[in-house]
Amino acid sequence: MARAHASSVINAPIDEVWARIRDFNGLAGWHPGIAESEIQGGEPANQPGCVRVLTLGNGGVVRERLLEMSDLGHHYSYAILDSPLPVANYRATLRLRPISDGNRTYAEWSATFDPDPPEKKAEAEDMIGNGVFQGGFNALKKHFGG
Repeated sequence: MARAHASSVINAPIDEVWARIRDFNGLAGWHPGIAESEIQGGEPANQPGCVRVLTLGNGGVVRERLLEMSDLGHHYSYAILDSPLPVANYRATLRLRPISDGNRTYAEWSATFDPDPPEKKAEAEDMIGNGVFQGGFNALKKHFGG
């Protein structure tokens, strides 16, 4: 099993950051690697079980199922159903925590998955952690002026 992880400090209060990322269908609005997002079947985007279809900037398509969402805990978890990424059994969590010093937000995004092929584990971990996750955090920091 492989693990990818990224964390960052965003110079904005947790409620503002959560408002930006909370919409499971809103990833295209803040992540530079996502061109479009659509919830299949018109289900609410905060309802566990809903499936989003992401169109990547390179034209690839990823389908993900929302597993859990917590407004109180400022996090959501999801699983990849179909993807051009070299992964299987992918489960990720995006979580925010308040930083009282300066009213900032600690953001953490992590995933576990089986790399395909297994010998590309380090490459897949780097691509997801430093590319996908950190790319999203960098865009959030830029949005909030950090």
